Amino acid sequence: MTLTLVLTLLFSVLIGLSLGLLGGGGSILTVPILTYVAGMNPKEAIAASLFVVGATSAVSAVTHARKKRVKWRTGLVFGAAGMAGAFGGGLLGGHIPGTILMIAFALMMVATSLAMIRGRKDRTTVAHDGELPVLKVILEGLVVGLVTGLVGAGGGFLVVPALALLGGLSMPVAVGTSLVVIAMKSFAGLGGYLTTVSLDWALVGGVTAAAILGSFLGARLAGRIPEAALRKGFGFFVLAMGVFVLVQELPSPANLILGITAGAAAAVAALCWFVIPACPLRRKSPTPPAANMATEAR
Repeated sequence: MTLTLVLTLLFSVLIGLSLGLLGGGGSILTVPILTYVAGMNPKEAIAASLFVVGATSAVSAVTHARKKRVKWRTGLVFGAAGMAGAFGGGLLGGHIPGTILMIAFALMMVATSLAMIRGRKDRTTVAHDGELPVLKVILEGLVVGLVTGLVGAGGGFLVVPALALLGGLSMPVAVGTSLVVIAMKSFAGLGGYLTTVSLDWALVGGVTAAAILGSFLGARLAGRIPEAALRKGFGFFVLAMGVFVLVQELPSPANLILGITAGAAAAVAALCWFVIPACPLRRKSPTPPAANMATEAR
């Protein structure tokens, strides 16, 4: 077993951990790992990532479902609408320059991450775990599918916020349900790629197995981490990825300025968190009275 293969498999565990814990980030991690570590060309890496992310999401969704963290009707309707939207987005994306698509992708990630970090404005609204209205799910699925079809991502970074912030689902249930959506859209995209791309299925199978192992760990952690921490952690993860994409895509010197600014901001935030006892970043959100009553009732 070569060092490259070992590193690829070790990093692949992070793919499953991200999907199982956060319900997203699989494509963002998989494509760079397969391209820069495993040495695949970009088209093969994208096609392989669709299988890895789809299979891992499907297995992790079952794990979440056993713990009552998946709303199947919402996930299946959202996924079907997302597939339709992604098809339209793919057709439209073929006429837009790649750099513009990636910059738009990154800006949307930053906006989404800030919404997740900030949370819902209405603190009196208690997150629920019921099925969402079908029409609302279809509309959200079409919009998210259109956007992800444009930029070629799995969409977990948008599906989770759509379910948690717009739909009002609790974060653990939003994460579990998003995995159903990601699996559906990933396999649909894979079908299209396999008509023009051939894959090294032995390597893809090994990466998928490692990712599935990581997803089991992520699913176990998802039910134990407080919802506010899980939501903010997801937000900071997406923010970091969005800034990374912007640094890669923006022309010089804008990318250098952004990179230095982001690094300085991260250093200040870390200093505040670990050194200053009254750091506002560690301030806990007030718990709605209704949420307290619901907790006590359990």
